This record gives sequence, structure tokens and C-alpha cells, in this order.
Amino acid sequence: MPVAFAKLLRLAETEVARAQSRLPADVRAAADECAVQFETIDDSLDADESLDDDLLGLFEGMNRLDPLPSGPDDRPRIRLFLDNLWDYSDGDELMFRREVRTTYLHELGHYLGWDEAQIEALGLG
Repeated sequence: MPVAFAKLLRLAETEVARAQSRLPADVRAAADECAVQFETIDDSLDADESLDDDLLGLFEGMNRLDPLPSGPDDRPRIRLFLDNLWDYSDGDELMFRREVRTTYLHELGHYLGWDEAQIEALGLG
């Protein structure tokens, strides 16, 4: 039986808030500048068919090393696909929380301007 989106949203919001609270103050301030959106991949695929159907998270917009955003499409945002994170976690709540945290921190790394190698070196790959 599929888990309700409302439950996944509550778990994910709690985990992202917990991850943010553990960041160093300067990184936490930067994280506050980047919106976090909680979605399902099915709803997102309807709007943007270029997404991979197994995507866990995505950073979009300008990172902190880029010039200031010139329009709404350039504003930084992290999208977390809760249904895919749940499936990836095999329906295990503890694993889901870990994957939400890891995926959020991975995408936050992109916002901070880190490349894949730097993110991987921090264990967030």
C-alpha cells in the first residue's frame, strides 16, 4: 500500500529542518536563501518530461557563485522527489530520512557552487 504524500512530506520537512539546524552558521544562512520544494516525480514529469523518472533530487537556478538571479527561473531551489526517495528506501522510514538528508545536502552543495567531486569527497555522492 503506498504511503500517503502527507506523511512523506512531514517526515521530509522534519529531516531537512534537522539537517539545516546542524549546519555551520554561515552555511545555514546560505541554505536559507535556497527554497526547498517537496514533490512527487509523477506530478513533476507531467510538467517537465525531461526529468529522469528515478530522480531523487534536483538543484535548479543560480548557485551562490553565479551573479544574482535576473528572473524567477534563475532563483535557487532544491526539489526533492519524495515518492522516489521512498521507493529508493524500500519503504523503510529510517532509510527514507537518511536519503532525504543526504539528497538535500547533496543538492545544497550544488547551490553552494560545489561540483560533483567536491560533493562526493564530503560523502554526499
